[in-house]
Amino acid sequence: MDFNLDDTQQDLRILAADLLGKEATSERLEAHEKSGLPYDEGLWQTLSQAELMSVCVPEDAGGAGLGPVELAVVLREVGARAAPVPALATLVSTLAMARYGQTVGTSPDPEQQPADSVGTVALREPGRALADPPLTTAERDGDGWVLTGRKVGVPYGNEAAYVLVTADEGVFVATGSWTARPEFAANGEALATVVFDRTPAERLAGPEAVSGLRQLFTAAVAAQASGVLAGALKLTTEYIKNRKQFGRALAEFQAVTVQIADVYIATRALDVAVWSGAWLLANDLPAEEDLAVAAFHVSEAFTALYTCQHLHGGLGLDVTYPLHRYFAHAKHLTHLLGGADAQLDLIGALV
Repeated sequence: MDFNLDDTQQDLRILAADLLGKEATSERLEAHEKSGLPYDEGLWQTLSQAELMSVCVPEDAGGAGLGPVELAVVLREVGARAAPVPALATLVSTLAMARYGQTVGTSPDPEQQPADSVGTVALREPGRALADPPLTTAERDGDGWVLTGRKVGVPYGNEAAYVLVTADEGVFVATGSWTARPEFAANGEALATVVFDRTPAERLAGPEAVSGLRQLFTAAVAAQASGVLAGALKLTTEYIKNRKQFGRALAEFQAVTVQIADVYIATRALDVAVWSGAWLLANDLPAEEDLAVAAFHVSEAFTALYTCQHLHGGLGLDVTYPLHRYFAHAKHLTHLLGGADAQLDLIGALV
């Protein structure tokens, strides 16, 4: 297992970091938060025009044909800026399309959508863990399929041009209309409960792909969370180096250095689990256990954000200061995976 990024991955990281560094400024993020829009459309178009959202689309469809590691590279940079864009769900959906084949004769067809189209995945169901078998049903209807069921916590379920759905008979692309009801998200991101009532769909892959799509989603959430924690660590490190108390920088106090070291350890633990899981997925090796560990560390990352907030004192609670975005994003990503207890249950079942 090689945790070093190759030249292509390094170039991708630099492109994403530079672009987001220029575009996802504090002023722009503040303006977006006041706008009430589901995501920053200008930033989203910029990312799409730079072809960062098509890195996992097959080359014959106009993309770069890259895989899970590259997905993680981009999402880590998105998380490091707490950027309000639907990158996670879109990248997961395009990579799943590439891995499991493409739909034919459908409308809308994800591969025929404009470059800045939003895609999403519908995995979780009410009262059930992410790893539980789906209760959503898929039935034959003439030459096609229809879906019946309810999914919760669907990112951008109301804004998406297409949605990949896990059901008892496999993974499907919904081709008819679905009902999306808004949900509350900790960071203000657009979430929805999506209801399928004999919604027309095209089968993408059989039941064996359900676990694969869930693993891609888990890897993506963990990658973005690792970026969120890295961004919060950088912000907090700069603060304690420059903030003085009793004539000394906070970083000179032993109690402070121990606490920031704990955050660093949490960051590294999550990073190792993310790259391990992504590398295994990229090489078609069993990744379930590594990704379950990564998902657990996402919850631990949220705990580390409490430490960052504590080290900032009262400033850490100020919504005009950037730290609150990282805190909210970490909480949101933890909710997408179901929390620490669900991950411990899964780890216990796997080992």
